[in-house]
Amino acid sequence: MTNSSVFNSENSPLYILLNNRYNSPAIVAPPEEDAAASGRFFMVTSASTAVGGGSNLLIQITNPNASGRSLYISKISGGVSAAATVNLYSGGTVSGGTTPTPFNMQLGNATTSVATARVATGSVSGSPTLFYTSLLAAGMFEVVFTGGLIVPANRSVAISVGTGSITAAANISWWEF
Repeated sequence: MTNSSVFNSENSPLYILLNNRYNSPAIVAPPEEDAAASGRFFMVTSASTAVGGGSNLLIQITNPNASGRSLYISKISGGVSAAATVNLYSGGTVSGGTTPTPFNMQLGNATTSVATARVATGSVSGSPTLFYTSLLAAGMFEVVFTGGLIVPANRSVAISVGTGSITAAANISWWEF
C-alpha cells in the first residue's frame, strides 16, 4: 500500500510523530519551558570566583527531608580560565562559603524552592559518591541532563570545578514537582 498523501497523516503507514507541521501543527518544547511557566524552575550560580591553588569551586544543592518534591536537574554549566576538571557527586558535605537563595526563573514569581544551596571553595568532604567527571579546557562547559538526574528528598548533589589557581563559574538549574 502506497502513501497516497504528500504529507503523512496519522492513518498513513509512514506516519511519524511531528513529521508534518503543515497538516498537524504542534509545539514541541523542553520540560524546562513548562516548569518555568509553572514557576517551578530554579537556578543557583557561583558567579565568577577566584579559586586558590589546590582548591575547587563548589556548588551543592540539597533537597531536605520531607520536602514533598523531587529536584529534576536540567543542566550544569559554567566556565574556567584554565584547564580543570568538573566532578559531580551524590551526597557529601560542602562547608563554609555562602548560602545563596535559589532564583525562580519566572521573573517576578514569588514561589520559592524547597532546595537549599551552598557555594564555597575547597573540597567536598564526608562520603560523596562520584558519578560524573570530565576534563575541561579553558572556556565554557555544559552538562545537560534535561531532568534525567533526580534528587529526591533527603539527598544532595555537589559540583566541584578545579583544582588549581583558576577563575571559575558554575551554575545549576532544576525544576521541582
